[in-house]
Amino acid sequence: MIKNIFTLVVTCSLLGVSFSEAQVKPTQEKTDRSAATASQPARQNWTFEKKPSWFDEFNDSGRPDSTKWGYDIGGDGWGNNELQYYTNSLSNSSVNKGVLTITARSEKREGKEYTSARLVSKNKGDFLYGRFEIKARLPVGKGTWPAIWMLPTDWSYGGWPASGEIDIMEHVGYDQDNVHMSVHTETYHHSIGTQKTATKIIPGVSKDFHVYRVDWTPDSITGFIDGKEMFHFVNEGTGFKAWPFDKRFHLLLNVAFGGNWGAAKGIDPQVLPQNMEVDYVRVYKMNEK
Repeated sequence: MIKNIFTLVVTCSLLGVSFSEAQVKPTQEKTDRSAATASQPARQNWTFEKKPSWFDEFNDSGRPDSTKWGYDIGGDGWGNNELQYYTNSLSNSSVNKGVLTITARSEKREGKEYTSARLVSKNKGDFLYGRFEIKARLPVGKGTWPAIWMLPTDWSYGGWPASGEIDIMEHVGYDQDNVHMSVHTETYHHSIGTQKTATKIIPGVSKDFHVYRVDWTPDSITGFIDGKEMFHFVNEGTGFKAWPFDKRFHLLLNVAFGGNWGAAKGIDPQVLPQNMEVDYVRVYKMNEK
């Protein structure tokens, strides 16, 4: 759900496509599924504040809080040949009884056969380092592709992948319960076979809520599910090509349908509608040393 402010058009020669800032989500053909654990100095003992500095408990009803979330709207494939048209309709994203629900539907919109929503905190919640914790229940079914992720706010190092991407959670419906955490940088990304990804089978991701978390510090990005570490990517100290994560990023929540990764084994429109439900989003500031 990226959105707002300005549109940055970039050309990704590795992917062979041109796309705007709202289309920077890359083709998701994971090529390195091992956790990023490159040799490094001992981990620094960074800590985080006890209370969230930015959060949404989704306690109201109706539309998502407009002071915290905006929308990406459109249906041009989003850099991944996705099949849905993203809307700001209540039928695709709404808050009720303490839960945000993002719904992918089988319905025609602007030449597309499916609709969904992509929420983005850009210019409403932008962060440099911190602990990011999201409690969510995922959709099920072939073709669904939910994501909880982060993109750079300012694109200081250039277009994707140079300015980076942090995937707190990704899941594709044809590979039920297999959860992915990843980062993308100019040095480490799937297009050149170097992407850093960790995967873990978490039974019941579409039946129960689970807590997806990333601790982002100047030294590393570490991912957790339900408090258990599963991903660790370190700052090698070699510059922005390997570590562009010293600039502001913002949050995105979306459910895609189809696309290069979501439809890698086909789609089943009969599974729709499908929901990703989010109980809360909490961001904790990193304590300065």
